[in-house]
Amino acid sequence: MNIEHLRENNLIIFEGIGGSKAYGTSLPTSDTDIRGVFILPIEDILGFNYVDQVSDESNDITFYEIKRFLELVSTNNPNILELLNLPEDCIIYKDPIFDLVLEKKDQFLSKQCKNSFGGYAIAQIKKARGYNKKINWEDDSMERKGVLDFCYILKDGGSISFKSWVEKAVLGATFRNFDLVNVDHAHNLYAMYKRSAIEIRDYPFGGIVSNEDKANDVQLASVPKGRSVFTYLTFNKDAYSTHCKRYKEYQTWLKERNEDRFKMNKAHGKNYDSKNLMHCIRLLNMGFEILAKREVNVRRSDEEIKNLMSIRRGEQDYDVLLEDAEALIVKMDKAFEKSTLPDKINNDLINNLLLAIRKKRYKL
Repeated sequence: MNIEHLRENNLIIFEGIGGSKAYGTSLPTSDTDIRGVFILPIEDILGFNYVDQVSDESNDITFYEIKRFLELVSTNNPNILELLNLPEDCIIYKDPIFDLVLEKKDQFLSKQCKNSFGGYAIAQIKKARGYNKKINWEDDSMERKGVLDFCYILKDGGSISFKSWVEKAVLGATFRNFDLVNVDHAHNLYAMYKRSAIEIRDYPFGGIVSNEDKANDVQLASVPKGRSVFTYLTFNKDAYSTHCKRYKEYQTWLKERNEDRFKMNKAHGKNYDSKNLMHCIRLLNMGFEILAKREVNVRRSDEEIKNLMSIRRGEQDYDVLLEDAEALIVKMDKAFEKSTLPDKINNDLINNLLLAIRKKRYKL
């Protein structure tokens, strides 16, 4: 099941342009976010081929099956409420059957929007904070480190990195010149023994690690009795695991990041993702409007668009934006207390609507 299949089989009942182009905050380089709703054939509903959502590889295009769509409506999901209230110039296609949904959209609003819009906004703040870490990763040209980078030799009441020690202490030696044996009752501490030339010749893959680049732990060996301990080595395994996790996150970020967005954030030099904070402010304003005015205004006002674009260009300080966000959260909380919206959407409303749409579509 893919988007081409939905189009070729006329399963789509609503399609529109969402995201920044709907809000009025797009740039010439902005992607076009397509969102919509489809209805599966009755055979797929009754059989094992039910699919609740179909997206392209980049998630720029997403369609929801009508049941999944109405489930998200019932939670006041921000993306779904926005889809129901798109400006006319953002609607690409509407099947008449979707009017059954649109004519009840005012009944879909509830106090749940406080958590859905507010929660979304807080998530954007966390993303913006996390972006600072990734910017630093890029500046530091983060490189993959190996186990040996986290091995240390105990010396004079302290420690020295194994790589530094072996260069200075044992001329011409490498990690292959030593064997490790566990020290009883000592976590990640090992007795280190020097290997003989014969041992290195007969077993060339011995040493502290099995492979300098690919090993994920130190390598232990059996040492003949009577051999003297050369020194002691400790492996900071926790630090190595943390590094591997961060490096994996970094590689994923490099692969998935939007280059134009990254360059813009680097250019303004504020060390945060300005787009995340822009959406945070927008979401809090929209949540307030729903609670106080029962309105879902997707296309923002000219005045607000001006402010949002200023945030996106990185013209405002991070701490000031957080203060603004906190003030908007307080404002939303007060609107929540006074709101006349129901606590949640009536389940019978959603259920009966789904049944009516399916019966009409399948001519039952």
